[in-house]
Formats: sequence, C-alpha cells, structure tokens
Amino acid sequence: MTWIDTNEAADWQNGSFNKSYTKFGAHLTSDGCWFCVWAPHAESISVVGDFNNWTPHQDHLEKGEAGIWTGLISTAQAGHRYKYHIKRGAYEVDKSDPFAFYMEAPNPQGSHTDGLASIVADLDTYTWNDEAWVQQRKGPSDLNTPISIYEVHLGSWRRNKDGYSMNFREIAQPLAEYVSELGFTHIEVMPLMEHPYFGSWGYQTIGYYAPTHRYGTPEDLKYFVDYMHQQGIGVILDWVPAHFATDPQGLVFYDGGTLFEYDDPRMRFHPDWGTYVFDYGKPQVRNFLISNALFWMEEYHMDGLRFDAVASLLYRDYSRTEWTPNIYGGRENLEAIEFLRTINERVYAQFPEALMIAEESTAWPGVSQPTYNNGLGFLYKWNMGWMHDTLKYMDYNPIHRQYHQNELTFPLLYAFSENFILPLSHDEVVHGKGSLWGKMPGDDWQKAANLRLLYGHMYGHPGKKLLFMGAEFGQTGEWSYNHTIDWPLLDKPLHKGIFEWLKALNHLYKTHPALWADSEEHFAWIDHYDHQHSIVSYMRTYEDAQLLFVFNYTPVAREQYAQGFPEAGTWKELLNSDAALYGGGDVGNGGSVVAKEDEHHHQPASALITIPPMGVMIFEKEAE
Repeated sequence: MTWIDTNEAADWQNGSFNKSYTKFGAHLTSDGCWFCVWAPHAESISVVGDFNNWTPHQDHLEKGEAGIWTGLISTAQAGHRYKYHIKRGAYEVDKSDPFAFYMEAPNPQGSHTDGLASIVADLDTYTWNDEAWVQQRKGPSDLNTPISIYEVHLGSWRRNKDGYSMNFREIAQPLAEYVSELGFTHIEVMPLMEHPYFGSWGYQTIGYYAPTHRYGTPEDLKYFVDYMHQQGIGVILDWVPAHFATDPQGLVFYDGGTLFEYDDPRMRFHPDWGTYVFDYGKPQVRNFLISNALFWMEEYHMDGLRFDAVASLLYRDYSRTEWTPNIYGGRENLEAIEFLRTINERVYAQFPEALMIAEESTAWPGVSQPTYNNGLGFLYKWNMGWMHDTLKYMDYNPIHRQYHQNELTFPLLYAFSENFILPLSHDEVVHGKGSLWGKMPGDDWQKAANLRLLYGHMYGHPGKKLLFMGAEFGQTGEWSYNHTIDWPLLDKPLHKGIFEWLKALNHLYKTHPALWADSEEHFAWIDHYDHQHSIVSYMRTYEDAQLLFVFNYTPVAREQYAQGFPEAGTWKELLNSDAALYGGGDVGNGGSVVAKEDEHHHQPASALITIPPMGVMIFEKEAE
C-alpha cells in the first residue's frame, strides 16, 4: 500500500504538485491515519504522539522518492497530537508538521511536549451554506466594482466578558453586524495561521496550514467565513509568503539541513523581522506555498489573499547590508519574481474570481498587470505612495499646507498606472507612529474635522478603500494587540460623528458607480492651483452621473467662493462633512447651489458657494 504515487512524487520534485496538501500532513482514512512529510536530509523519521505515549523510534515512516517519508498508523485518531522525530547524525529533534491542519498552543499547561504539536484534524466535517455568495463573486471579471475593506485583528477587535480574545464563533455575528452597519464590502483579517508569538500579529508564522488555536478550530474558522458570506461580506486573508518564524519546532533547518530556507547564509535571514526567508528557487518550496494559497481558497472559501511584504521578495538587497546578487549580477530576486507570477497564474486558473492583492511599497512596474503582459499577475496593489504623501500633507499645520499642496495632488500622476487599493492600515498606527487621530493637527474639533477630510478624499480619490479598525471612529491611542480598540469613544459626539461620516461615505461609494469606476476617463481636476487657500476640487463621473468634490484644508470658512462647475443647473449637496450629524458646525449651502453659465476654473459654469472650515462637500448634478 502506498500513499504517494510516482507521479505525485515527480510533481512535488518539479514544483507542479499544487494540491500537495491532499497528501502531505496527516490524513484520516478507514485504515487509520497516513502521515507524509518532506525531509530529504533525514536518516530516520518516526511519528511521536498521543497514540504512542510520545515514544520515539516506534512508529517509523518509510523514505520514498523525492525525499518524501510516509507511513500509516492505525491507532492515530482525530484530535491526537503528534510531531515528527527526525534524526540525522547527531541532529535529533521533534518537529511540527509543515502541513499540519491544526496545532496546539506554544506552551500548553500540563503538556509533556514543548508545545506547538500538530493535531490530527478532519477537514471534511463542516457543511457550507454560502453557495449564493460564492456564485456571485466577480474578482477580475469586473474591476469596476465597489470594494471597501475593513482591516481587523481578531484578537483585539473586541474581547469577551472574561477579557479574552473572542473565538471565531463568538466574533462572527457582532463583527458582521458592525461591518454591515458601516457599509464595508469586505473584511481583511490579519494572519490567522498559527504563530507562536501573539505580538507578531500573525506575521511570524509557523503553521501555514493551521488556523491559530487562539480563535478556535478549523471548523470554527469555516463557520466564521461562512457567516460573513451569508451576511454579504467578503473575507480577505492576510498571507505571509516572505518569511517564517525561527521557532525550533517549525520549518527552520527542518531535517538537519537548509530545506525551506536559503542555503546561502546572506540570503537566509531577514533582519527586519528576525525571521528566515523561503528559498523560492526550490521547486518543493514553491509547491508548499502555492499549495498553501490554494488551500485557503479551497478549504476555507477565502475571497482573496493579501500578500505581505512583496517588496522584500522582489529585491535581494531588501534591508540587507550583505547580500548575494542574482546570476546576472543584479538585485532583483529572479526566483521570487517567477514564484509570484506562477502563484497568481495557478490561483486564477482555479479561482478566477479571487482577489489577489500585493502590499508592494516600491515602483516595481506591472504589479497588477497580467503575467502575459510581463506583470506579476496580482489584481490589486496597495498604493503606498498615496498613503505616505496624503498623511504627510495632513500632518502639516493648516497654515503651512499652502506650501505643500503638491504632496496632496501628486498621487494623481500615477493613480491609473496600477489597479490600486488606498490603504490606511495597521502599519500606520503602530510602532510609535500614533493613531490617525493623533497625526491630525489642532485641537479635538480640528482633529475630527481633519479626519473627515482625509476620509472624504480617500473615497473621492481613484482606488479601492481599506481602513484599519478603530480609525472609523477616530481611535485616539496607538493600536495594541494586547487590548481592544477604544469602544467608549463612540459615546463622544466628535467620534460618533466620524463614525456616521464613514457610514455615509460607504453608502455613497456603493451607490455611485462614478466612485468605483477607477479609470482615467472617470476623473477630472476642476482646480488644484488654489494653494493659497488650500482648496482643491475634482470630478468623478460615470455615464451621465457627475459628482463634484470640493475640499477646504484650512480652518477658515470660505464664503462667496467662486467655484467652477462642468454644467449649469442645480447641484445638490449630497454630503457635507461639516454637518452637525458628523460633528461639524453646519456651515454649508442650504442643500444645493445653482451654477450659472459663467466660465470659471476652465469650466463652462460657476457658482458662489460657501465651503465650511476643514470641510469637504460633494455635489451631484440634479436631473432637469
């Protein structure tokens, strides 16, 4: 009896066994449990676990083709913990299963293991009820669709009555209700794969195929995703293919040699995160990662993956003083580039509706272009330039903004070079950077008004939207994974106003195609030259619909301000960030303005309008 056949072993060896999780790991059958692990350097491997009192050298695996070890243990059952006891000369160690579908805590109390044991899990026990959602997913077939993402760290969004992180089942309903009320279309969950150190937020992964024990079982996670889908909310998983944790039970020096990591010591270690780097030149490593991406889409119905730290994959010298050039002497990581293209091709071949997203912080060309156009093949790219320039501009004292208006307008020069997502993510509110509220200048009223301005520009600017939890009501303190976001702030009028403003923006965004038709013909500047008053205006259009955004980035109301309009007639004031509902002073234009045929701002019509202090107004042309 064999578990891995010759063709599968060959596919693993050449990098084309992209559903390797169907054979590697622990798989329950009617005869017991098959175990399968890749460890070509090992001299012997036995499985130790609850089923044999953790006795080494009792239940041996047999080494087959391509360095793959397999064996059937009839006494192993679902729920049993296990590890691989690997021996290579003097190297003798117990390792977690790289393909484990579930894992125990890092340091479980009362356990005679050293933690992070793998757990035999049956993934076929859950019945899904999200057929309607899955069938309507569009992915790249329609880039002109509204996508607004609420980024969430499940462990600190809200705690239960005992002060602990809520599990997948506990958090599903309140999170879905909250996200639905705010009007977001998707959530993006920070990494849910098993990670020993909670303070890594999931980015120092050890169990790539295992949902972290902190929030429940694999079945619990399926319930969570299923529930979100039934409420009409997409789920994007933050995914970490750039590096892995160095905990000794994990992938590092797995079988006594460099296996998942680079052989080259200059390329093996990542100084930014204290982690090891995958060797993308090895076909088996590519198999491991490509299979993992497909695994989360297939087994857990994820709507997409956000690839963390793509720039660190693309450049061999990323954050390094010592590094090894590629075969041509350059800094580009050729094998990682090929890996990214391949994984996108293979995911889209199986899941054409997937949202594949790159967090890429450089000017690498064609990140969101198809591979047949020499791109990397992602659907979207985070617009880090927009984020940096916009936050830098908002940080200025309003009296100085007149000298820096180009930092606000510059991102429009490249806004259509990629399919962008505009991110105001967790990365901007940690590591001493302060909260978005804290970045805004002025007193509390001005901070709130500035945040409403920022969000108004975010929703008016071309690109999909992403906002980290807590920012929707102006969290005042820097985010910490150790406690929840500051919910009591919602009882304060200024913060409740920000919350209501974001709800209004999401509703406007989802109901107006002009705001999610992210192509050059649907955007037009009205005026970006009035730096003296720090006033900017632009149009978003779609077919006959026209939306005019007017921003005042100073705390001075502008009355009788001559504003150009693309057409004469009545323009309804759809939204005004200074409305009392949003915490403002109710300065505005009484609900509408009438533009007359009087050229201004190179437009055929104009009106004298009142622009509130630190405010944004959105006008829509009324039908005749």
